[in-house]
Amino acid sequence: MSKDFKKEAGVSLIELLVGVAVTALMMGAMLATYTVVNNSYRQVLDKAAISSSSRDIVGMMVRDIRLAGFKYYHGVNDEGIPTSDNLTYVTGLTNTETIYDSHDPIIVVRNQLGYKPTDQTGSQNNSSHDSASHVCCDKIHIVYGDFNKNDDQKYKKYRITYFALPIDGSDSTAKNKYYGVYKTKECWIQNDSSSGGWTSDNSNCSEAYREQLVRSHVVDMEFLLFDQDGVDLYDMSGTETYPQPNNDSRYDLNKIRQVDIALSFRSGRNFFRSNPSEGNKRFIKTLRKDRNSKDRGYKDKYLRESVVVSVFTRNIGESYE
Repeated sequence: MSKDFKKEAGVSLIELLVGVAVTALMMGAMLATYTVVNNSYRQVLDKAAISSSSRDIVGMMVRDIRLAGFKYYHGVNDEGIPTSDNLTYVTGLTNTETIYDSHDPIIVVRNQLGYKPTDQTGSQNNSSHDSASHVCCDKIHIVYGDFNKNDDQKYKKYRITYFALPIDGSDSTAKNKYYGVYKTKECWIQNDSSSGGWTSDNSNCSEAYREQLVRSHVVDMEFLLFDQDGVDLYDMSGTETYPQPNNDSRYDLNKIRQVDIALSFRSGRNFFRSNPSEGNKRFIKTLRKDRNSKDRGYKDKYLRESVVVSVFTRNIGESYE
């Protein structure tokens, strides 16, 4: 018996191919939309992560800088405790002392990596930059006092040091390598009425620690010091340094009223879709013009963000010892 195929429902081959093509176009459009949204979302997350961690480390530095120069005053008492801080004050001026022994509230060393406490073996300049064009990073020493009635040494003195060291990432070129910001805390141990020394060994002081990584993916860390009139204290005495106890700039150590901080960070993965166009570079924000020369621009896909804050010192004055 013959069958009438004209009455059968269905689609032709051409109709099927057209349907497949339309579906493929719709799926491609959906995939492209998803990719764009996902990349944008990832960029937002990366930028938010940089911003959040930047605020954390800046907040930590601000708290420490505001403590610089603080000295505890216990006052008159019948407990046999001295009324005020009676610890030895080391100037860093003698032949047997260096700036790493000094008790000055704030000391900034420009363009120098690494830091070794005096009770730790190794030279101070133990690291080199990844590239000759890198000037990262400045180093800052902060000294402040405290008090603990329950300790044998009731009056305390601490030194906080923020410094940078190179960190090798997955990048093969030195241009894309980054640095980490580290923090060391030392305690002053008074041996007798006229001598003592700094220790970073937590077996001697439970609050001390060495070379703790605070933040990675750092591009630059910069500090500027100003007096009460807003005058930049760099090279005021022809020493090409900020105030330090071992040269003529020491007279400005107690004039520090403001510290400007600039921290620049890099994303952990590619952020932009493409490199800058030919002849163009991406730059970071810096406090000094010489820190952002034409040789320091970047031609890669990483995001670099800078945070700049000003901190006013509370406990540094002309009457400081």
